[in-house]
Amino acid sequence: MRASTRIRRKAVVLAAVASLGTGLLAGCADDGDNESGSSNGGDGSGKTTITLGLFGTFGFKEAGLYDEYMKLNPDVVIKENVVERNENYYPALVNHLTTNSGLMDIQGIEVGNIAEVVATQSDKLLDLSKYGKKSDYLEWKWQQATTKDGTTVGLGTDVGPMAICYRKDLFQQAGLPTEREEVAKLWAGDWKKFVDAGRDYQKKAPEGTTFMDSPGGLINAILSSETERFYDASGKVVYKENPAVKAAFDLTAEAAQDGLVGNQTQFQPAWDTTIANSKFAAMSCPPWMLGYIKGKSKPEAKGKWDVAAAPKSGNWGGSFLAVPKSGKNTEEAAKLAAWLTAPEQQAKLFKVQGSFPSTPAAYTMPEVTGAKNDMTGDAPIGEIFAEAAKTAPVQVIGPKDQIIQQGLTDNGVILVTQGKSPKEAWENAVKTIDNNLDQ
Repeated sequence: MRASTRIRRKAVVLAAVASLGTGLLAGCADDGDNESGSSNGGDGSGKTTITLGLFGTFGFKEAGLYDEYMKLNPDVVIKENVVERNENYYPALVNHLTTNSGLMDIQGIEVGNIAEVVATQSDKLLDLSKYGKKSDYLEWKWQQATTKDGTTVGLGTDVGPMAICYRKDLFQQAGLPTEREEVAKLWAGDWKKFVDAGRDYQKKAPEGTTFMDSPGGLINAILSSETERFYDASGKVVYKENPAVKAAFDLTAEAAQDGLVGNQTQFQPAWDTTIANSKFAAMSCPPWMLGYIKGKSKPEAKGKWDVAAAPKSGNWGGSFLAVPKSGKNTEEAAKLAAWLTAPEQQAKLFKVQGSFPSTPAAYTMPEVTGAKNDMTGDAPIGEIFAEAAKTAPVQVIGPKDQIIQQGLTDNGVILVTQGKSPKEAWENAVKTIDNNLDQ
């Protein structure tokens, strides 16, 4: 699942809770007569109904996993209730966790929210370390959902290992290498080399194109490769004092000043248009981005993309499944959560949905090793993303990471593409972030 990056003011959050809270409760009531939405024979069949509250597209239904599980467990019925966007889903989930009511048997949690849930709501959630096998998951993924006393409140679904997607045709026209191994050598180990490669591209760039899509994409990629970003290990907000954050901001601002990045905000209509019209040559690229590229590109772009290793490994995106203690079928729900996130099922999800597994055992399965994408031709995307996942840093995740990230991008580096100085952009970002953190 892609990490949500939209900031919402307190009034909007409260409105979301008010509007969605009743909807989630209604969804639960439809599935049974108990608070959690599970039922034992509520439909007259004597079967156990397990409900999932999710956001976006986890892909379980699309990959046929629910049907497969129900065949293996004929006494179980699975129903899901999906809210399209996490920014609407999560405030309602927090409200239900706080009141310990209206919860589904299984709840999805986005990686950007997991630290807050671990810190403030872990007592409401089942310890899933008794159901999922720690050794199955990437160490850093397991750690993200585990409290200091060793309680694991979520089992990891996907991760977003970082690579660089690039247009081979545009690289060739600009005089850069096009083979992925040679491309990766241009910037191996250093994001400054990546920006330098952008300068080389821009010297002979096809008219109307930039090296990279957006300043937000660049700073996010750089920061995804850092162990410590916005919080330190003690939970203190340190983004203003952390030299890694300021260095990432300054390097991105420098690229923006030099015209190496587009002036768009990611995941907005104008940015979609730059994909469709081939207006940039490279972009930060976790696995799920390939699906986005495919969905927004014109047919003639098929096969013109490739994937190379990023300067440094990082992670962008991912989610978890949690089981609230208030459910009446917590044992069955925990078993389902463990099954859905087991290596075999994660490999199937990657093949169908492009959600990259958080379980290393899946990386040797044919669904991953043989993975191909229409946009990237014969690129061994499974192998490339697997290597990035295995070497990504164990990152300190804080409860307000999304607010800080959003401030640095949409209220910070984007301003440099609009004529602001890096100093002005940084000051505006800090002001915006601190105002939002105080709410």
